[in-house]
Amino acid sequence: MQHTEVRAEDNASTVTHFLLLGFSDLPNIQGFLFGMFSIMYLMILIGNSFIIVITRIDPALQKPMYFFLANFSSLEICYVSVTLPRILFNISTQDRSISMLSCATQMCFFLMLGATECFLLAVMSYDRYVAICNPLNYHLVMNPTKCTQLAAGSWLGGIPVQIGQTCQIFSLHFCNSNKINHFFCDLPPILKLACGDTSVHELSVYLVASLFVAFPFMLILASYAKIITTILKLPTATERAKAFSTCSSHLLVVFLFFGSATITYLRPKSTHSPGTDKLLSLFYTIVTPMFNPLIYSLRNKDVIAALRKLLLRK
Repeated sequence: MQHTEVRAEDNASTVTHFLLLGFSDLPNIQGFLFGMFSIMYLMILIGNSFIIVITRIDPALQKPMYFFLANFSSLEICYVSVTLPRILFNISTQDRSISMLSCATQMCFFLMLGATECFLLAVMSYDRYVAICNPLNYHLVMNPTKCTQLAAGSWLGGIPVQIGQTCQIFSLHFCNSNKINHFFCDLPPILKLACGDTSVHELSVYLVASLFVAFPFMLILASYAKIITTILKLPTATERAKAFSTCSSHLLVVFLFFGSATITYLRPKSTHSPGTDKLLSLFYTIVTPMFNPLIYSLRNKDVIAALRKLLLRK
């Protein structure tokens, strides 16, 4: 299929659409990529839906920890659905054109849901902090009203800033090209297409990333510093192992998500390359959400017990 590319000498106002190049540089494995991404999407939907359902129907999982886990699984389904269906459409039709409005909408939802994930992971670490460092008051502190407020704050907290940032980015003039060397509309590849000096916008991206990525990550590290200190003071090895097991799954997900996101958004522009950006983005947008249900179910005795009970009942 033929597409029109906007050249630098063309008027910037003629840019009404972009071309998502995605994996077009791998023409011989398009069928394989479609099959692989379809299977991954199916696994993400089934795995996270399983977590949502089992935490709702099993009385033993009616705890704040699993309330936040159900929220997290719902978020992962939404987060992946912003990018993966578009990837599958582009591969199956080989139509890589995306309107500017669709591109802006995709970016906005991706950024909002990414901010929600950062906040929700921080809230989950706070829940573990209260459970381990202040167990006697756990149910008083993490009451249903407080849990609902924390979850709602996580979902809604990033919306105004990310809408503002998306409007700011798409108010730029695009005259370098209309080819986005990525598989979805993300900040770094979009900024590369803008005319003139974009240093102010790049600084804005760094500041917002620091607010929504670095700040929650520092809160998580502070929570786990307190948690680990408390665990090490427990009298028996059995108690220490039990306390560590309730945190290990969450800690693993934190490092998988924040590690790849930090490298993507907070490293210098000079070190960005399309291949590296795509690989890192695949990791935190698709691979991590696919493994999250496995991490939380296989490393969690309560979830395994609930699954066993459900299967025996059937």
